[in-house]
Amino acid sequence: MKTSFSPEQLKDTHLRESEKILRTCVHCGFCTATCPTYLLEGDELDSPRGRIYLIKDMLEGGKPATPEVVKHIDRCLSCLSCMTTCPSGVHYMHLVDHARAHIEKTYVRSAGDKFIRALLANVLPYRERFRVALAGALLAKPLRGLFGTLPVIGLRMRAMIDLAPSHFPSREAPEPAPAIAAPARGKVVILEGCAQPVLKPSINLAARRMLARHGIEVIKPRGEGCCGALVHHMGREDEALRFARANVDAWIAEMDRGLEAILITASGCGTTVKDYGFMLRDDPAYAGKARRVSEATRDITEYLLALPALSPARATGQIVAYHSACSMQHGQKITDGPKRLLRAAGFQVRDVPEGHICCGSAGVYNILQPEIAGRLGARKAANIERVRPQIIATGNIGCITQIGANTQIPILHTIELLDWAAGGPLPEPLHGMSDLLAVAMHAPSNAVQLNG
Repeated sequence: MKTSFSPEQLKDTHLRESEKILRTCVHCGFCTATCPTYLLEGDELDSPRGRIYLIKDMLEGGKPATPEVVKHIDRCLSCLSCMTTCPSGVHYMHLVDHARAHIEKTYVRSAGDKFIRALLANVLPYRERFRVALAGALLAKPLRGLFGTLPVIGLRMRAMIDLAPSHFPSREAPEPAPAIAAPARGKVVILEGCAQPVLKPSINLAARRMLARHGIEVIKPRGEGCCGALVHHMGREDEALRFARANVDAWIAEMDRGLEAILITASGCGTTVKDYGFMLRDDPAYAGKARRVSEATRDITEYLLALPALSPARATGQIVAYHSACSMQHGQKITDGPKRLLRAAGFQVRDVPEGHICCGSAGVYNILQPEIAGRLGARKAANIERVRPQIIATGNIGCITQIGANTQIPILHTIELLDWAAGGPLPEPLHGMSDLLAVAMHAPSNAVQLNG
């Protein structure tokens, strides 16, 4: 794509990077075939190619964002399916992130829109605030119909209530650190995150047990917090970088004392932390440290694949539909590894039709764009149900929440199933499902060995 940024404009590193990305696009249109919003709306401006034209015009002209630009950029899920499809290697993620930051600085949103976005940005990244908000959402469930009648914010408030769990997540007592034979074979951090430990603390507990079986010590660094992904994708650049710097400080201190890896159990967080090196590239105090952090970051399944295989401690055999989160398959290019681990644990793994299409979670998209997200969630659940699984596995808490709201099939994090197969406790969503557990009693041993 031909661009005409001025030399003065290209002194700005953000514009210079975006200009490189724009010049990579060759207008081929392959991205339109895999874009969820184009698939639903059929509007060129709701495709990556259309959004690229809007972004180019806005940035090249040095213009403030217009309502039309905001409408179509806000509708983008940042699922990054277009990046997997693009034959030219257009780095759409960095381009749309820049556009969102520009919108945040130059566009005046309505009072209702500002309220919802500020509410999300000031609650979700903070565990205790989020815990209180969940309690409020549970109390408001009987009144959900009234919220839909509120002007401007009604549908979004109702979406928040609908996405809240039907019962308050238990605040699990701190689990003793699993015993590890000394000396430990490795030392890692597991990002605790913000929403996930409130909604499903069982995920990181399962990860700790799995790592302990391998002799890996998990440490808790001081100062770690939200990865910044939620505010980053709302264009709140300064807040995102503040979260990133705090985590870099916390992890670098441990890396200097022998920390080997930063493990992530929420793939949306993983995509962002792996991008810290880019996000902080212009900060002389943090650029090098952020690069080190990004290079040391692994999804939990990536890390497990590099360890010797464990023999399953119990027979499994259940049919598992594996939903590959967009941030996993498109953002981090992790595709087959989680399925290999599940098969090695004895599960029968089935791929999902339209597996490359987003479920509609996308951070806080299912709150900010509830109508489109609802259609995508129903479509994803229908495709999963077509393969007739007994369990759904995925690697992202947002997908667990979104898909779980659209199907009765139990949905678990991949690590929870791996932990159960290795001898861990039965995951809570499977309690009382004797038909699922009976499968394991009669299933042949179909576990496979992993290489390495």
